[in-house]
Amino acid sequence: MTVLSLALGADAFILDRVHKFIQIETFGWKGGEFHPLTPFFDYVLVWNTGISYGLLTGLSPTLLLLVMGAALAFIAVWWWRADTPLAKSGLAIVLGGALSHITDRLVYAAVPDFFHLHWGQYSFYVFNIADMSITLGVGLLLLDTLRARKS
Repeated sequence: MTVLSLALGADAFILDRVHKFIQIETFGWKGGEFHPLTPFFDYVLVWNTGISYGLLTGLSPTLLLLVMGAALAFIAVWWWRADTPLAKSGLAIVLGGALSHITDRLVYAAVPDFFHLHWGQYSFYVFNIADMSITLGVGLLLLDTLRARKS
């Protein structure tokens, strides 16, 4: 259970890092690239200097890293204490995505986001693989909670 969850977390981290390396370091994307792929999906590069949905954009980079580090420590302790495979896997996937976001802060001083979903005038936020990993991990935690309630 522990090894599998760590592998899932590592996969989330590595997949996000490889994607960002290819787009930024290999293809040289700097920001502002825009490639519409469907009527509801664009492949872009925007830089997020805050956290989820651009929250806390005004914080200094050092304070932002401290907030993220505290959240990461909390999740790591939760992972260590988790006693179900679903919770342990979900938390590990969240940790992989969060570690990649902290790496972005250290490497780029911002988080690069690439995937833009929209419909008509409605625009969903721009996100990346780490965001998808965090969302998947939270979904697994919710599923674990719902399963625990039924027992």
